[in-house]
Amino acid sequence: MKRLLALTTGAILLLVVVSAEAAGAPQLSLAVGGDDNIATGIQLVMLLTLLSFAPAIVIGLSAFVRIVIVLAFVRQAVGTQQMPPNQVIVALALFLTFFVMMPTLREVNETAVEPYLQEEVTPIEALELGFQPLRGFMLRQTREKDLALFLGIGGRGRPDSVKDVPADVVVPAFLISELKSAFQISFMIYIPFLVLDMVVAAILTSMGMITLPPVLISLPFKLMIFVLVDGWNLLIRALVQSFQ
Repeated sequence: MKRLLALTTGAILLLVVVSAEAAGAPQLSLAVGGDDNIATGIQLVMLLTLLSFAPAIVIGLSAFVRIVIVLAFVRQAVGTQQMPPNQVIVALALFLTFFVMMPTLREVNETAVEPYLQEEVTPIEALELGFQPLRGFMLRQTREKDLALFLGIGGRGRPDSVKDVPADVVVPAFLISELKSAFQISFMIYIPFLVLDMVVAAILTSMGMITLPPVLISLPFKLMIFVLVDGWNLLIRALVQSFQ
C-alpha cells in the first residue's frame, strides 16, 4: 500500500517537476518545527490539491491518447453509434494504457520509488529520476519534426542530445505526434468499412431503393465481417505493437 501511494504521489507531482524544469524555478523547502502531525497534514493537503492534475498526467504522459482515439474511430467506422458505450471504451483504453506503460512504470519504480522509500534520495530527486523513463518513452514515440516545431516556437537552438530536450518541449511534441499516429491508424481501419458502405449504397441505388438508408443494410455485414476476422484481437495487437 505504501508503494502504491508513493507511485501515485510521484505521478501526480510530475507536472510540478516539468514546470520547474521549464521555468528554472528555485526549490522551496518547508519544515515545521519537528511536529510530524502538522507536516503530515500539510503533505495531505498538497496531495489532495495536486490530485486535480492526475487526469492531465494520465492523458498527456502516456499511451492513452492514441488508444482512446483509435477505439472511438473504430466504433464510428462500424456504425454502432453508442455501442460499445463510452465507459467501456475509456475503461479498455485505460487498461491497455497500463499494459503498454508497465515496462516504463517498472523502471520508474526501480529508479525512483524504491530509492525514495529507502530514503536514499530526496522527494525532488526522486521525481526527477522518475521522469526520465517517461521522457524516454515519450521521445521514442515523438517525431523529430514535432520536436523541432516547439523548439523553433520557443526560440531554442538544436540540443546536443535527446537528454538536453526540455520537458516543456517533449510533452506537447509527444501529444501532437500521438494525435497524428492515432489518425493514421484510424484512417487505415476506416477504409474497409467505408468501401463496404459504398458497395451497399451502389447496390441499393441500382435497385432503385434510394429511400432506404445504406447504413441499415451495411451494419449487419460490417458486424459479421468484424467478428469473422476477429477484429478486436487484430485491433488490440496492432495498437500495442505500434508502441514498440
